[in-house]
Amino acid sequence: MIVYGKNVAKEILKSGKKIEKIILQDNFDDKDIISLIENRNFKVEKWTKKDFSKFDKYSHQGIIMYIEDFKYTDLLDLLNEESSLIVILDHLEDPHNLGAIIRTCEAAGVDGIILPKDRSVEVNSTVIKTSAGATENVKIAQVVNLNQAIKKLKDNGFWIVGTDLLDSIDYREIDYSGKIGLVIGSEGFGMTKTVKESCDFIARIPMHGKINSLNASVAAAIMIYEVIRSK
Repeated sequence: MIVYGKNVAKEILKSGKKIEKIILQDNFDDKDIISLIENRNFKVEKWTKKDFSKFDKYSHQGIIMYIEDFKYTDLLDLLNEESSLIVILDHLEDPHNLGAIIRTCEAAGVDGIILPKDRSVEVNSTVIKTSAGATENVKIAQVVNLNQAIKKLKDNGFWIVGTDLLDSIDYREIDYSGKIGLVIGSEGFGMTKTVKESCDFIARIPMHGKINSLNASVAAAIMIYEVIRSK
């Protein structure tokens, strides 16, 4: 997998993740990153700006790294006594939304994220870049069946809170004091019918303008921090 950008590079170099290759533009001068590279004794390829032009589609900031593919956490690792907030993403498709949500989850101290394998964006280079490297610090599980994963959460004492404008209550009126599994639906279709039916509560973020929906990552951030605040 190719990853790029200074923030991502710093998090990966700190993590101890296996790095296959590092390529720096010949005028790269970030002392912190250079020090991290030297401390782990990595060999570096130096390329000219012209050579780097093949990566112009990336916001690379003069550094490209080839690393092992992202490794997902086992769902069971999220179901421990300390876990109190897990975010469930119901078939998100936009890697920028996923990256932004991962970054918010890391900042807020969310215990983990659950993604379905099918019809959903995976953790890729764009997600890692958008998350500013937060993928290194958040547990993310990928599951075959989202409804079965929700059932396991319920069996472990979690209340499931979905988000939708229909058949819902104001998000500020819900009791978040227990273990919470927070469901964020896809950008175009919201929650799937079966996932919505599995929810204990359906939350609504009031809309006062002419636009009747929020970007998925924005809605996730509002809900995550409301859960954190109320706890």
